[in-house]
Amino acid sequence: MAKRNNNGNGKRHATQQSVDQAIKTICDIMRRGNCAGAMQYVPELTWILFLRILDEKERHEEQEAEALGINFRPSLESPYRWQDWAQPPETLPDGQMNKRAELQDAPQGSLFAFVNGQLLPYLKELKNQPDATSRQKVISEIITGVEKVRIDTERNFLDVLDKVHQLSVEAVDPTHVFTLSQVYEGLLLKMGEKGNDGGQFFTPRQVIKAIVQVVDPKPGETVYDPSCGTGGFLAQSYEHIRSGLGQTTSAEQLETMKTQTFWGREKENLIYPIALANLVLHGIDKPNLWHGNTLTGMELYGGLFEGAPQFFDVILTNPPFGGKEGKEAQTAFDYKTGATQVLFLQHVIRSLGQNGRCGIVLDEGLLFRTNEDAFVKTKRKLLDECEVWCIVSLPAGVFTAAGAGVKTNLIFFTKGNPTKKIWYYDMSEIKVRKKSPLTLKQFEDFFRLLPSRADSENSWTVDMDEKKSQAAEEAQPHKEESAAKKRTVAQWSEKLQELKKVKPRNEKAVSEAEEKVKDLNREVRELESKVKEIEDAVYDLKAVNPHKIQVVDTRTPEELIELIKAKGNEIADALKALG
Repeated sequence: MAKRNNNGNGKRHATQQSVDQAIKTICDIMRRGNCAGAMQYVPELTWILFLRILDEKERHEEQEAEALGINFRPSLESPYRWQDWAQPPETLPDGQMNKRAELQDAPQGSLFAFVNGQLLPYLKELKNQPDATSRQKVISEIITGVEKVRIDTERNFLDVLDKVHQLSVEAVDPTHVFTLSQVYEGLLLKMGEKGNDGGQFFTPRQVIKAIVQVVDPKPGETVYDPSCGTGGFLAQSYEHIRSGLGQTTSAEQLETMKTQTFWGREKENLIYPIALANLVLHGIDKPNLWHGNTLTGMELYGGLFEGAPQFFDVILTNPPFGGKEGKEAQTAFDYKTGATQVLFLQHVIRSLGQNGRCGIVLDEGLLFRTNEDAFVKTKRKLLDECEVWCIVSLPAGVFTAAGAGVKTNLIFFTKGNPTKKIWYYDMSEIKVRKKSPLTLKQFEDFFRLLPSRADSENSWTVDMDEKKSQAAEEAQPHKEESAAKKRTVAQWSEKLQELKKVKPRNEKAVSEAEEKVKDLNREVRELESKVKEIEDAVYDLKAVNPHKIQVVDTRTPEELIELIKAKGNEIADALKALG
C-alpha cells in the first residue's frame, strides 16, 4: 500500500473559493479514479461525505452527553466510524493510531477488502437490528445501493478520504462561506447539468426558492413531496422555516422540524439515498422518505415513513414530465390515464389536507389539453375542490440545463373552496439560456404584485364563474336542439316499432324509418359532442397574456412564395460570387 502522507488535513477554508476548489479537487480525483461523470462520482461522494459529517456530528453529541452526565449510544461501533477507518492518522493526537493506519501498513488491497467486505455490509445491516434507531435506518438506506468502492485504486481512494476529511463544519468558516449543505447542493447541481441523466431528478434551485417563498410553510406544518428527487423542496422548506424562526426556536420546535415535519417519496434507486444524505446535511436528522413508486404504491422501503399523516399541510413538488404509466399505476386513481403528471396531480389533491397549500410544477400540455377525459376531469376536480389562486407561466428554457425543453407552469392552490378567480403571471418573455439561467431577482415583479394580485402588462385575472357562465350560454342552444332531436328520435322509434308490426311488412318504410333514427342519433351525438367541447374548454387553463400585442402576418400565400423565391435568388447569387 502507498505510504501515508500529510496533505494538509485540518486546513481551514476561509473563503467560498477555497471550498469550491476543495470540491473541484475531490471531483478531479474521482474522475481520474474511474468515476467519469457526475452520475458516477456524486453517488460515490454522497456516502463518503455523509459518513464524515455523521462522525463529526456524533462526536459533538457525545461531548454534550458527557457534560450532562448521560449515556450516549453512537450509531456505529468501532472500527466502522469515520474516525477509525477513514481519518488520516496524522491528524490524530500524538501517539494515537487507528484502523486506517493499520490498513495503510497492510498489503495492497487490504483497505478495499475492509471497506467492501466488512464496512459496507455492516452499515447495510444496521436497519435490521431489533433496536435500530431512526438514524441507523437512515444510514442503511444511504448505503443500500453501494455494492463496492467505485474509485479504481486505493491511492485515489485515500486521496479522496483526506480531502473529504477537510470538509468539516469546524474547517469551514461560516462567516465567509456557505454551510456544508450548500457545498453538497453544488455537487447536486452537477447532476442537473445537460448531458447528465440526473437532470430529470433536479428542479432549478431558483424555482424551488420561489415556490417555497410563495407557499410559505410554517412551524408545526407538515411538508410533503411525493416526487422528491434529491430533496430540494424539503431542504429549502427546512431552511425557510428555520430562518423565519430566527433565534426564537425552542428545543421542541427544532426537534419537531428535524424529525416529524418533512415527508417525501422517491422511486429511483440511485436518487433515494442522495435525497436522504442531502436532507441530513441540511440538518433534518430524520428524513421521512419512502422508497418506491408513489403511483402504484409499490414499496421498496417504508421504514422511515412510518407514522406518516394521511393528509399534509403543505405539498411542494415537481412531478416527472411526459411519463407514461401502465395499468398498475392507474388502478389507484379515479380518472385513468397513462399521463404521469395527471396521476400525480390526482395524488396531490387526495393527499392535501383541508386548507392545505400546494405549489406544483406542471407542463403546459396538462393545462391546456381538453381532448382526453382524464385531463378534464382531473382539472375539474382541482377547480371544484381547491382554490387555484395563481398560475405562473415560466420561460421556455428554465429546464433546458437539465435537458428538458418542456414549457412549464407553477400552479398554486389551497384545498377547501372552489376556484372563483385565477390570477396569472407571465414570465415567458424572459430569455433563459444555459449560461444565463433564471434568477430569483427575475421573480421580483411577480412577488411585488402577488399580495394584491394586481393586473399589469404581465399579469391578469380570469373569472372562472364568468367563464363557466359563458360556456353554459354558448352550449344552451346545442342542448336544446339535442333535446328536441331526442324527442324526434323517440317519435320515429315508436313509428318504427309500429311499422315492424304491420303485416305484410313494408320493408321500404321500415328501412327509411331505421335510416331516419340512425341519422337523428348521429346528429344528437354531434350536438352532445359540441356541448362537451364547449364545457370542457372551460378547463383549458393555459396562460395566454391578453396584454400581449398579437402580431398577425397579413401576407398572402402568393406574397410569401415570392419572398421565398427572392431569398433563394439572393443565396444563389452569393454562392456564385464565392465560386
